[in-house]
Amino acid sequence: MNAVSAVFRREFAAYFATPIAFVFLVIFLVAMGVFTFYVGHYFDMGVADLTVFFSYHPWLYLFLMPALAMRLWAEEKRSGSIELLLTLPLPVWATVLGKFLAAWAFAGLALFLTFPVWLTTLYLGAPDNGVVLASYIGSLLMAGTYLAIGAAVSAATTNQVIAFVAAVAVCFLFTAAGAPIVMESLSGWAPAPLVEAVASFSFLTHFSAITEGVIDLRDAIFFLSLTSLFLFANMLIVESGKGG
Repeated sequence: MNAVSAVFRREFAAYFATPIAFVFLVIFLVAMGVFTFYVGHYFDMGVADLTVFFSYHPWLYLFLMPALAMRLWAEEKRSGSIELLLTLPLPVWATVLGKFLAAWAFAGLALFLTFPVWLTTLYLGAPDNGVVLASYIGSLLMAGTYLAIGAAVSAATTNQVIAFVAAVAVCFLFTAAGAPIVMESLSGWAPAPLVEAVASFSFLTHFSAITEGVIDLRDAIFFLSLTSLFLFANMLIVESGKGG
């Protein structure tokens, strides 16, 4: 764990060594505000809850998390610094986990900075704080899964743009799997078990269940297991490159 901590500190500090961190935070917070207050018509709803705020998280993460993850490995491979990184006396799994946790912590910081929206809702009414807290936890779990996908894709290429586009494509498949248009298109010809299987991989389905205020163990296991799967894939890709 000391190795993980060392990589974590190095990567997390690297975000603030350049303006990238501040640019991302500004874009993240502005996008959240625009979609909540203008696109979602938060004030026009007349209801003091954060349902509309959280409903846009999967779609914003679809682009913002791959943008955050695209540099994790692609930039290391492009610059050649990955060769130096992999010669350090650190196991590959620790490097992969440390870089991921740094990105996840940074995403958590961005999510935490949206607390004024919660405070605004508390000022306007009496929201169910348990539901809000559960939704924040679910949002953080989902963000981690998006980041794990982005990190695995980033490890497979040296081009950050390709890493971003490919990660968005993969994330879109998981996000849209439970969308009504997908379910309707499948229900017309596909057997019910297949439709249910596709829906079970949907980020929308699992996240919407959490935003109802109950963190079902199955939903938490879904995000954590999928995150672990892509981190394992990330490790295998880095290991194969190291062997080459």
